[in-house]
Amino acid sequence: MAASISGSCTCYPSVGVARGRGTRRSRTTAIRSSFAPCSPPRIGSKWPELQGARDWDGLLSPLDVALRGELVRYGEFVRAAYASFDGRAAPSYGSCMFPSRSLLRRAGLPETGYQVTRLLHAASTSAPAWLMPLPCSSSTYIGYVAVCDDVDEIERLGRRDVVVAFRGTATCGEWLDNFKSSLTRLRPLSGEDEEDPMVEAGFWRLFTAPGEAHGSLQQQVRDEVRRIIHEYGGKGMPPLSITTTGHSLGAALAVLSAYEIITTAAARSNDDAAPMVTAVSFGGPRVGNEAFRRRLEESGGKVLRVVNSDDIVTKVPGFRVDDDCGGEPAKRNKARVLPRWLVQKMGWAYSDVGSELRLSSQDSAPNVNVVASHDLDLYLKLVAASACEDYIRQ
Repeated sequence: MAASISGSCTCYPSVGVARGRGTRRSRTTAIRSSFAPCSPPRIGSKWPELQGARDWDGLLSPLDVALRGELVRYGEFVRAAYASFDGRAAPSYGSCMFPSRSLLRRAGLPETGYQVTRLLHAASTSAPAWLMPLPCSSSTYIGYVAVCDDVDEIERLGRRDVVVAFRGTATCGEWLDNFKSSLTRLRPLSGEDEEDPMVEAGFWRLFTAPGEAHGSLQQQVRDEVRRIIHEYGGKGMPPLSITTTGHSLGAALAVLSAYEIITTAAARSNDDAAPMVTAVSFGGPRVGNEAFRRRLEESGGKVLRVVNSDDIVTKVPGFRVDDDCGGEPAKRNKARVLPRWLVQKMGWAYSDVGSELRLSSQDSAPNVNVVASHDLDLYLKLVAASACEDYIRQ
């Protein structure tokens, strides 16, 4: 699941890993992206715009070169989550193959400037007896939290960035949760909601169910983000951003994590300058209904969905229903598949969250099949190729 990215005419922004603050960067290599080394662009004060402060207005068509680099960079963090998952037989099945300290380096990212601070685990639905001959585990490693701790990279980025990265579906139990596509209600934040915010039941269960050896994924994310805000936030410190990112199931968890952070951990920070929270989704399914989308966006959360128009996963579950009177037309396709009243009665009224970067594998890989259209590696190739084509046209 961590195949290298090749065949691109652009280069991946690569920076050094710090072994400590202000230390010399290591050049030890491991599994690498096949992007040619290049000088990463300085982002500096442009970072809020790249993180969605203006909903990526003017940055998606054509794709901004700096944003392209950031998308590929976050996609590589997701690939590291895949690469560090132990898919071998018991007893190690479902664990993380590498220690936190060396995870990024051993998963193929030796020069990021980030340090993993916590491994994340999720408790999925128990597999039925007829699946037991296959490797199964109800509680598995699903991602990690990493903090930028390199002074040069902090200066380049214009802030200290925190990444919460999730892999996609890998276990029997996670597949079972994927198919629980009915909507479940979230607890109200106030009495002002005209409609109940709802999310896909399987994703929410995976996010909130406690494991045997740890709390729920929701609690793990909440606790670690609060700790990081307490340690790195406040006056005299660099600005702090939190970026949740994932592919497929991981993309759905990234959106739920952004919702959790923006409505709890970050919202309860005593610092007036609360960190900006952004979700970067690769090949993500729909997560919730219109009220969920509205609550997340009104709370200040930013979501950028990278979508391959040939990827069926981005078109499920349910049917898309958006408020004709709300949101920006440029951000969403308003086409209706079925009447609103009918899909709401069926309990399958979903909404696409945030802004969308729509790509097509037919432009550069016309023979790609349905399964390959969902591959993370293809997504990152399409992002890189899009920026290259835009540069050539200019």
